[in-house]
Formats: sequence, structure tokens, C-alpha cells
Amino acid sequence: MHTQIKKVVVVGGGTAGWISAALLKKLLGSPIDIELVESESIGTVGVGEATIPPIRLLNSVLGLNESEFLAKTKGTIKLGIQFENWRVEGESYFHSFGAAGKSMAFCHFHHFWQRAQSLGLNTSLWDYDLNYLAAKAGKFAQINSKDPIIELPYAYHFDAGLYAKYLREASERMGVTRTEGLIKHVEQDNDSGFIRSVVLQDGRKITGDLFIDCSGFRGLLIQQQLGAGFDDWSHWLPCDRAIAVPSQRHATTLPYTRSIAHAGGWQWRIPLQHRNGNGVVYSSQHYSQQQALDLLLKNLDSEVLGEPNFIKFQTGRRRQQWSRNVIAVGLSSGFLEPLESTSIHLIQSAIVRLLHLFPHQGVKAVDVAEYNRQSKIEYEQIRDFIILHYHVNERNDSHFWRDLRHMAVPDSLRHKIELFRATGRLFREQNDLFLESSWLQVMLGQGIIPQDYHPIANNLSQDKLFAMLNTIRAVKNEPLAKLPSHDDFLRSFCTKPN
Repeated sequence: MHTQIKKVVVVGGGTAGWISAALLKKLLGSPIDIELVESESIGTVGVGEATIPPIRLLNSVLGLNESEFLAKTKGTIKLGIQFENWRVEGESYFHSFGAAGKSMAFCHFHHFWQRAQSLGLNTSLWDYDLNYLAAKAGKFAQINSKDPIIELPYAYHFDAGLYAKYLREASERMGVTRTEGLIKHVEQDNDSGFIRSVVLQDGRKITGDLFIDCSGFRGLLIQQQLGAGFDDWSHWLPCDRAIAVPSQRHATTLPYTRSIAHAGGWQWRIPLQHRNGNGVVYSSQHYSQQQALDLLLKNLDSEVLGEPNFIKFQTGRRRQQWSRNVIAVGLSSGFLEPLESTSIHLIQSAIVRLLHLFPHQGVKAVDVAEYNRQSKIEYEQIRDFIILHYHVNERNDSHFWRDLRHMAVPDSLRHKIELFRATGRLFREQNDLFLESSWLQVMLGQGIIPQDYHPIANNLSQDKLFAMLNTIRAVKNEPLAKLPSHDDFLRSFCTKPN
């Protein structure tokens, strides 16, 4: 198709639809018309309440005021995730957005810490991580420092429904047209197979040159109409159900997510300003729906505020996330369970990728192929990181965990595990969403202890090594006394005048 792209139609609202519309309109400007079609009669999954730090860039590009954003979405700060019972029952570890210690040329900090451990120093890697220290102390403030050793990277928890509403308001101010209506059928060009229009139940026809499919799991355009295919990853990630339920907020708001493993899945706890978000992700081969619901309700520690939301899903990715003139964004493009809060980021990265490859002079096969190549790599890298949490475990309390421990994993992940176990080395793949510090925390947290460390760590005498680690630890702890509590920060920051 060599038709110049003048109009983009976004099919579906929710977080995926309104992020897509807002970002495309903001960056493409007035030459491109953006129309979003959605129906209030179709609900959204709306449980994606936890995010990762790149969302701050998204909000900044859209020109969103951070204090207003947190107030309108009932948002809180997220410094990382606490994983409980994942290696064995009764133990926990933290995956923070920070990094332990201080970056060293040619040798990561953990090699020095590991050598010190072999010499008898009894400290945790997380003792050198400001994000962890602040999270456990329940503190937060924005730190503007030129020294990366005292950075405090963060993301957000928020109400996904309120975020979509907030983005809708911003989008419409920028000139996005919203059309209310249910799609009855889709019209394709007989020769090219490209989508020409979607026809609503009342007969209105919405035409476009490029279509963004944000229709959720059903994939109205990308799958039902174009048959783009699906790569099923449930043999690696067998959880296929979720139940979400809100509960009363706590008096103290934790600045991190909790992920609590159970015999056939795991439970999330996400603190918001007006309530807590709770849910359980589980395998229907190991729990019945009633067992999972009973487990979730039994493990709530505050009063239930609403009816449970039951969600079925299949883990995997759309084989072609761009097909003809349709790009799948959000759940229509695939699903990776919310263990590492990547769902909203995948929406963001899909639109950023489209902007890099935007077909202003018409869809070209080379652009489509490159988009799909990059999408495949991104999904597979995140997939491997999530599998790591499940596969490397020492739990013997259920078939679920034993089966996961003995399953064959993708070669890309197997190599990463073997390299780290043998040498302590971690190498980030190009464009991998997760940095070495993230892989390190989960590898160690799940119980992989390297058998060796980098020889550069031997260049310091024992006294100098211990002195260096003590200094770094002191520097990491020094800001804590000055930080307000997370709740004090929210009370102050969210009421600032715009």
C-alpha cells in the first residue's frame, strides 16, 4: 500500500487505546488525524496498577504534570517489588529499580561484594541499594543528584481506569476524536487485504489509512480479521487465570509492590491512595476458580470493597504484531502475566516503535518486518526474565513448583543462568528491558550462587575491599534520614498547585 497515511484509527479504549492515541497525536501533530472508537458497554481488564520507570518518560513526553497525575489517578510511588515465598516458603527478596553499590569499569559491583562474602563479610547485596533501603523504611522523595550512586529511580502504582480517563482528557484536548459505538463488521480491500474501515452497529463507517488494534484479548482486527497467528508460551508459563479484587487501603502506604507465591500461583498487593489492589494469578490445572478465590480472600488483610473480577488469559505473543495496515497494541498483541509489571510498558514501547517506523508514505514490507523483528525480541527477553522467577526455585510443596523446576527452558535463558552460576557474569542483551542489576537481584533472590567472581575484584587488599564496601554502604544510607515518609510525600506533592 502506497497511500499516504493521513488518518489513524484506534480500535478500543482503555489504557492501551488512550496511550496510543495520546502519544501518536502528541508526536505526529495536526497533519495526522487520530480517531479512537470505543464502546462504554465493553469493559476493560483494568487491573494493570503497577508500572516500571520508563512510564515517567511517557508521561513527560505527553506533558503530564506529575503531581496532578498522581492526584487524578490516586497514584503512589513504586521503588520495586518484594518477592515472598518464591525460592522457598518463608523467605523473601527484593527486585528494586536501583542498583546495588557503584558501577565499576569492566567489573560489576557484585563481584567485589561476592569476594568480600568469601572473606567473611556478612552483608546482603541489598544493604548497598538505596531503593531497597528507602522502600523498607517506607520513605520517598525525588532526589536530584549528579552522583548516580544516590539515585532513587521509581515508577508508580495507579488506578488503571482513572489513568485511561486522564489520558482521554489529555488526548481530546490535543485534538483526538472519540467515537462511541460497537463495531459490527470490518471492511477489507479485496486486492491488498488492508483494512479500509470499521462499520458500527448504527451503520456509521469509520475509515482510516492505518489501524491500531487495542481491542484486548479478542484481537478484533489483528486476529479475527487478519489471522496473524499466536505463539503459545503456556508450556513455560502455565498460569492462565487471574482474579482481582479491591480492598480498603492501609493506614501506611508501602512504596513497593508485594508478590506472594502460593502452591499454584502467586498473589499481588498494590497500595493506592484510595484502596489496595489485590489479585491472584494461578494455573487452572492446579487450582479451581473457587480454590483460587478462597485463597485470595483468605490472604487479604483489609476489608473487601468490590466484587471479584475473573480473567482468563493465554500467555504468548501475536506472531505478527504488525500485519498489513494493522498494528496490535496491548492485550491484542500478546500477554505476559503481570509479575514484573510490564503490560503498560509494552503498550508504550509498541507505540514508540511504530513512531520510529511510521509509514507516512504508505506501508512498506521492510518496515513491517523490522517492527515484527523488534517486537519478537522484546517479548522473548521479557518472557525469559519472567520464566526465571518460576524455573529457579527450591519449593517442594506442590507439583506446580516441582514441574517448573524440571522443565526445559529457552536456550537464551538457560545460557544466562549457566553463565551466571559458573562465573557471576551478566551481559545485557541489546535493548533488553531489564538491566544487569535486575537479572542479578532475581538470580540471587531465587538462590543462584555464583561459583566464581571476576579477577579484577582481587586487585584490592582485603582491608581496602572492606573499606570500599563500608564507604559505599554509608553513602547509600546517608540520604535516608532526610527522606520524608512515603505518605508525607504524597500528601505534600499531590496537593501542589499546578
